[in-house]
Amino acid sequence: MMIFDHYRSLFISGFGYTIAASLIALVASLVLGTFFALLQLSKKRAWAALGNAYVQFFRNVPLLIITLFFYLAVAKVIKMTGFVAGTVALSLYTSAFIAESVRAGILAIDKGQMEGALANGLSYGQAMSRIVLPQAFKVAIPSLGNQFINLVKNSSILAFVGGLDLMYQGNLVAASSFDTFTSYIIVGLFYLLLTLPLSYGMQYLEERLQESR
Repeated sequence: MMIFDHYRSLFISGFGYTIAASLIALVASLVLGTFFALLQLSKKRAWAALGNAYVQFFRNVPLLIITLFFYLAVAKVIKMTGFVAGTVALSLYTSAFIAESVRAGILAIDKGQMEGALANGLSYGQAMSRIVLPQAFKVAIPSLGNQFINLVKNSSILAFVGGLDLMYQGNLVAASSFDTFTSYIIVGLFYLLLTLPLSYGMQYLEERLQESR
């Protein structure tokens, strides 16, 4: 495509920013999601209420609103670029959905696993991290895979705050070349380069885990 040859550097730069934002948000949202899933299951009402409030808030507020809040409001107090604001918003938003996936995975594990671990001298934290959580993640693999794919696609939100991502660069190319159709076709193909391997990889992992049971 002539348009790709002419604007190759912009597309590749945007692709790099999209990969970076997706990887950072993936790790951050997985850590945060697991933490708040554990809070939701806490026997202490205050902690459980905090976990539930966090999950319900970020699940029910549009990602665009969260992103604009960080970019327009928080950035006035803590200096941050559009890339940082978008990545933080993406991490928080996705973590709420991951928390629900992890929580469901934990609840699917027989309570006897925890009771047996505690009876054998492990602390609650040790039992959860060494016995329950590894099994919960296996159960939650299909749901987590969907959330990771959604995260990559949702990274296009960075375009609204000048995040230099793939969609942002695609918008620039479309405006400069006056060839909107081709520009967004190329952007879509780049997203497929990310989501298709991730989709097949998660499917392969799920099948391997089922075979090992």
